[in-house]
Amino acid sequence: MSKHKFVAEHRGLLAAGAAVAAIGIAAGVVATAGAATPQDISKAPVRKVVVATTFSPVSDAAGAKAVTYKQDLVPAGARVQVKEELRRQGGTRIELRLRGLVPNRVYGVHVHTKPCGALPADAGPHYQDRVDPTQPSVDPVYANPLNEVWLDLTTNKDGSDRSIAVVGWQFREGAARSVVLHEMGTAMHPGHAGTAGARLACVNVPFE
Repeated sequence: MSKHKFVAEHRGLLAAGAAVAAIGIAAGVVATAGAATPQDISKAPVRKVVVATTFSPVSDAAGAKAVTYKQDLVPAGARVQVKEELRRQGGTRIELRLRGLVPNRVYGVHVHTKPCGALPADAGPHYQDRVDPTQPSVDPVYANPLNEVWLDLTTNKDGSDRSIAVVGWQFREGAARSVVLHEMGTAMHPGHAGTAGARLACVNVPFE
């Protein structure tokens, strides 16, 4: 759910509460703690998206939830889980878990704009909250972990690890559709910001 839609819905709830309070006052009744307040919003359930699957070889890309393009670094059968939580007061938390990868290795990981395909480039560019007018984006003003979602990690001796990213915004509807693993950690310096080498694997995630 986009941030503006979230706010619009709760403005409707607050307006309805105000109307009820006005009726009560007109009848000589004092409003009580039962009226709608910001605390009511905090009781709403957290919206989540969870994708848990295994990486398939590129030959099965058409029907796969996750695909590997380089099996020596992301083996077919390795496990992945991506969980998105939309925070009640705005913002998004994304958690990545990986198992069965190369031990003791750094992987760059980002949210991308398009679904996975048979080619690594099919996933499109990184998702950006404020879109860089110059593409590909290598300007750290735009290519940074506050404006994008970076989930870089270093696997342990068993080839497993998890990473978490928290951003102060929510995805535009339909504009974020995958998580891509890269061959190295993400660069941050001008002219290379956001780059992390070749795309090794991709996971389809219907982010909200």
